[in-house]
Amino acid sequence: MPVRFTGSPLQSHGGFYPVSAVLSSQEILGVYKPGDHGSTFGGNPLGCAVARTARRVLVEEHLVERSAEMGRYFLDLLRSLSSPAIKEVRGIGLWIGIELHEPARPYYEAFKEEGVLCKETHDRVIRIAPPLIIEKADIDWAFARIRKVLEKR
Repeated sequence: MPVRFTGSPLQSHGGFYPVSAVLSSQEILGVYKPGDHGSTFGGNPLGCAVARTARRVLVEEHLVERSAEMGRYFLDLLRSLSSPAIKEVRGIGLWIGIELHEPARPYYEAFKEEGVLCKETHDRVIRIAPPLIIEKADIDWAFARIRKVLEKR
């Protein structure tokens, strides 16, 4: 598949570099010809090296598979919570959302006080996105604090 680089940040180990990729069939991306679509960071040699290295780490360290495994574990724990505030727990891999029946901001702040960093989004969703290298012990630690906050209210 052809890869097109554009100007969005790609997170790599310990930092960011402004590069991203789009994957598609030749039939779809073949519509674009050189010069048709501008890109601030398109084809930057350093950006391409960073992207290739980040991809190699993802593959060699089996981080996609690890995300699926750890995500299932975390989701199972979160779905066991008993709280009237929770509307839905959903996710794919380690990209997890806890949708609430009420504003998420107070929960986000309580999680922060417990040492759990997350993000409130769309007013009623808590987004949890731990690193792909997270261990079960870290998930257990975070879950204990999340449960404390959500089941206390």
